Formats: sequence, structure tokens, C-alpha cells
Amino acid sequence: QVQLVESGGGLVQAGGSLRLSCSTSGRTFSRLAAAWFRQAPGKEREFVATIQWFGGGTTLADSVKGRFTISRDNAKNEVYLQMNSLKPEDTAVYYCAAAIGYGSKFPSSYNYWGQGTQVTVSS
Repeated sequence: QVQLVESGGGLVQAGGSLRLSCSTSGRTFSRLAAAWFRQAPGKEREFVATIQWFGGGTTLADSVKGRFTISRDNAKNEVYLQMNSLKPEDTAVYYCAAAIGYGSKFPSSYNYWGQGTQVTVSS
């Protein structure tokens, strides 16, 4: 059983930066794909970024390419989402997720989820 806990959310002005962290317990990230999703009120959960366990390949949603970076530190069992040049439309609850197999852009690919952390970007 894998437990995921997000941190680092908060309020930031447009153009600012935040770094989200996801820590794990119960199982190392070393053999799990990891991802970030986000969900704004009244909208479906949206793919943001994923990083594979083998090879470390990353995929980012078009809406965040050039602004966000996903990374991992397997020794610390942590996954990060560095968010730069934030826009009001980035406002959402951000969720960390982990997959036993391949991490796709679809929420159904993921076996474990964190509780979410709120990111609010003011204009």
C-alpha cells in the first residue's frame, strides 16, 4: 500500500512560481511512475505531467510546456512539480498520483492518489 502526501501549494501572484512536492510511504517511487493532475471547480481532472519509473521519461500537457517541470528524487521518495510563470488559469487542486505500470495522461492509469494541495494564482 502506497501513501502519497502533497505539499507546497498556496497563493501566488500571476507570473510567480511554486514548487509542489509529493512524498511517499509504503513503497519507493523508484519502481513507480508518478504524475501530477489538477482539478478546478466544475471541471474534470486534468493531466499535467508524468515521469516514468524506468528511464525517467517525462510528458507534460501542452498547457504547461515551457513553464512546468516534473522531476523525482528516488533516494528521498519524492516527486516534484516546479511551476513557473503561473497564470490564473493554473488555479486548481493539484494531485499527485502513482502507477505500478506505465503512467499515461489518463487518471485511470494510476493506482494511488494523494489528497491534493490547493494552488491559487491571483491576477
